[in-house]
Order: sequence, then structure tokens, then C-alpha cells
Amino acid sequence: MVEEGSSVLVDVRKYDGRVSARWTAVRLGEDEHGVWLGTARGVPVSSSAGERPGRFAYVVLVPRRGWWTATFCAAPGPEVYCDVCTVPEWSADGTVVSMVDLDLDVVRPRGGEAHVEDEDQFAERRVRYGYPDGVVEAARQTCEWLMERVGPERGGAVEPFASTYRYWLGLVG
Repeated sequence: MVEEGSSVLVDVRKYDGRVSARWTAVRLGEDEHGVWLGTARGVPVSSSAGERPGRFAYVVLVPRRGWWTATFCAAPGPEVYCDVCTVPEWSADGTVVSMVDLDLDVVRPRGGEAHVEDEDQFAERRVRYGYPDGVVEAARQTCEWLMERVGPERGGAVEPFASTYRYWLGLVG
């Protein structure tokens, strides 16, 4: 595994292999929740629509297991943005983490309640790309699990969605 401060390529694909998002982050460290990656404001993010600079700083939590990743953003971004995806896989040397975006997202805006986004895309792409039943079941279960834990900003969120991320976000310039 790479050392803290090392670059990590985050490679997120759609089920058909197209790039969903791809950028370079900095490995901040890890804790009981997983590996934390930081990205400063302005770092370029590539997608099928082209490349654009990031509008705000954020950290990504890559859990040790599970069909999700969680992004915690500095203002004005959403406080929490969880992607339901295939289980993230690390390259042997720890310099690349890759996953397939399964379209469902659990989002908690600043000061707001968590909600699910892109259920229509999930339903459409499930048919178009022929998501296997096991993938559909894992995605739906993960979405429900995240909704139970992300909760509102105050009183209800479970770590690492409550406040743990603030330490890691504070490390990103």
C-alpha cells in the first residue's frame, strides 16, 4: 500500500466501461472506516463529458468492504455524497482504486435530510446494460443501508457520516 501523501488514481467507470469520473487524489491515511483520499479545489476531474476543475475540496472514504464510497465536501458542495458502486478494488501497489458506478446515490445537502438520487437512471441502465440480479440486490441493499446511516446533519447520522470526516477534510488544502 502507498504511503500517506502519495498520489492515488481514482477510476470510476459505468457498467459499460465508459469513464464516469477519473482524478488523482492524495492518500491522507486510514482509520477503522477505511482509506481516506483528499482532493483540493481545482484538481481536474475527467468524465465522458470532458475534463473540468473541481469546484470545491473534498475527501473520499473508500471502505474496506461494501458496495459504496462516500465523498464529504467543503462548502458549497453537498455535505455527504455516497455513490453506490461495485466493491472498490485496489491495484497491487495501492496507486489505483477502481469501481463501477451503479447510478444510485445517497446525498445529504448542507443542513438537509438525506435522499436518494438517480433511481430512474438505475432502473434504465439496469435494463440497458443487463445488471445481474446479484448486482441489483446488492445495490438496493447498500442504498437502504446508507440511508439508515447518513441521516440528517444533526441527530441521526452514524459514523463515519456524522463528524469523523471533518478531521480528514481539514487536511485538504
